[in-house]
This record gives sequence, structure tokens and C-alpha cells, in this order.
Amino acid sequence: MDAIGEEGTLRAGARPLVLLATTLNYLIIKALAAGPMRLAELRRATGLPAQTTLRGHLSSLGALGVVAKRPASEMPYAVENELTSVGRDLLGVAVALEAWLAGAPDGPLSLETGSARGVIKAFVGGWGSTILGALARRPMSLTELDSVIPTLSYPALERRLSSMRMAGLVEAAPSRGSGTPYAVTEWARQGVMPLAVACHCEQLQMRALAAPLTQVDIEAGFMLSLPLVGLPREAAGRCFLTVEGDLGSGCERTGVEVIVEGGQAVACTAELATRPGPAEPGPYATGSPARWLGALRDARVELLSYAGGKLPMQLVRGLHETLLAGQCVEAAAGGAQAVTADAAAPAAANFDQPAAASSAAASPRNGTSSS
Repeated sequence: MDAIGEEGTLRAGARPLVLLATTLNYLIIKALAAGPMRLAELRRATGLPAQTTLRGHLSSLGALGVVAKRPASEMPYAVENELTSVGRDLLGVAVALEAWLAGAPDGPLSLETGSARGVIKAFVGGWGSTILGALARRPMSLTELDSVIPTLSYPALERRLSSMRMAGLVEAAPSRGSGTPYAVTEWARQGVMPLAVACHCEQLQMRALAAPLTQVDIEAGFMLSLPLVGLPREAAGRCFLTVEGDLGSGCERTGVEVIVEGGQAVACTAELATRPGPAEPGPYATGSPARWLGALRDARVELLSYAGGKLPMQLVRGLHETLLAGQCVEAAAGGAQAVTADAAAPAAANFDQPAAASSAAASPRNGTSSS
């Protein structure tokens, strides 16, 4: 399957996106959202695919617990297909994914037509290979990526990077010497929202199949999304955003340290799990992966623990509002309402500078620190 991670499995959040990238899967889930249907009704609602093809997709979705069969209410001996709670949660993922695809750089894409399949494949491939996470820190050339992602061969990295560039997920950045550096586009950063909703769905509804959230995933998610956040201009200071729990490989805590100036995140450092000292040495927001996903998806900021002033909660609210700007994620479990945010800050060109960097050297235009 595409988007294989370093251990040969899909990374956290990828499975629902891969499932929805198949047009007929999406059409089935969307059709059944209106209510249970017999096979003939469902076939008409999904564009008259071959009956054997439709049965095959229903069987696969049934094996994943997305749909189920039940006796028809009006016809003896007939059966209907209906969405399960898994399927209803997938509707929320689909809404977030469609909203993100609507902002594609070359024009809106749709799950209904299949035009989004290649883009989703490239996005999930970039996430699974950790290319997105690496480029979220700073622009890198192919040679530099090869040095930090040893689990993929140079030709494999080149193919993935090419697919991501064609999909509008990465773009060439000004060269610093030999080789062309590539940076994550603002649109690719916005893809964190459907990915986060997909992770939430996996953790709640597909636990037996879900890839665990790891330190690499969490740090990449923060690094991708924080440059988009725009806070009130008076917002300033340093704080920690941390996730606690069993994150694999003996890691029980990870996150990022952020410096905010003039309402913009101007410096960010990850890999907190490797640092000595108290768990939260300054202002912080912290919680389990499930609590973070709920806070970001549903604006339930009270799910997290805070200390050290209002900046940590401002950042959490800012992440939610930025990632859901213009979207309405109607998750079945929570019934989340639309949240519209002000224009987000431009994506950072280099976001892997030490958080202790001089604030005077930070550029509000690109979210970087020049040290």
C-alpha cells in the first residue's frame, strides 16, 4: 500500500484518508448517511457501479466495521446496508478532507470525482515517509532529506518528493548553495486538520487497526500547524505544548517549545523528550493524545491542563480556529459546529530554530529566527 512508514505500516491517521481516497468507498458512505439502503437503492445512489464491484466494496467496508447489514424494515427476507458508528465518524473525516481539497492550489478537488486520489496518495506518502515532518522544520534539498530519512532509498525519496511537488504540497525554496531546497506549502500545512480528524477517528473507532501516535507524528503535527496560527498582536511569550502517554519506543512525553511575538510563532523546538529537567519547565498546555485531538477538533480546550498564564490556551484555541478556518466538521460523535477564523499567518520557511533564539532577529513575515 502507498504511504508505508519506516516499519512497513501506515502511520497514524493515514488509514481513513486512504479509505476515502477510493471514490466508491466515499460515495457509499455519503449515500448511507441519508439512511439504510438496499443494494439496488445504493447502486443507484452511487452512480450505478457494477453490482459485483459494489458488493466487493461493501464487503471490504463491512470487514472494517464501517457498514453493516440489517433486515429491511418493509420487505421480508430483504437486507439493508447501514452506516455504523465507525462510518458516521468517517463522515467527519470526509467533511474535513473535502474542505481541505477545496483549497488546492490548482483549483478545487473532490472525493466524488476521484480527482483527489493522486493528491491524497502524495500527502499520505509524504506523511508516512516523514518527508512532511522533516520539511516542516526547515527547507531541505533531496540530499539533505536522504541524510535524515535513512529508511528510504534516494530514488524512492526522489519519487515521493516529485509526487508531492506535482500535488502542490511542496515547492522549491531559494537555494542556499548546492541543491534545490524544498519547503512545505501553506496548503500542505493545512492538511494537518483532516489528518488530525482521521487520527481521532482511528483512536476512537478503529483501535484494532490504528497505527499508534508516536513522538515523530506529534512533533511533525505541531511543526506543520503552528506557523499558520495568528494570535492577537499583543500575544507574546514562551510556552510548551506537550503530549503525554504511551508514545512508543519508551517515550512518555513529547511536544514543542514555542516562542510567540506579535501574535506569531517565531521559533519552535521539538524533541522535548530528550531534555533533562522538570516535565513542564514553563507555561504549558498538556494532555493525552485523545484529549489533544478532542481539543483541536471540537474546540474543547478544557480537556487539556494549563499553567503559566493565558498564552498556552491562546495557542490551543488558535490551532483549532486556524485548522478549521472555513470548515464545518460534523463529526457524528460530537456534532462539532463550524468555526471560522481570521486569515492565518503565512507558512514558516524555517521553523527548526532554537526556541532560545534572539527575538529581535525573528521575522513575522515567515515565522523564522535568523540565528
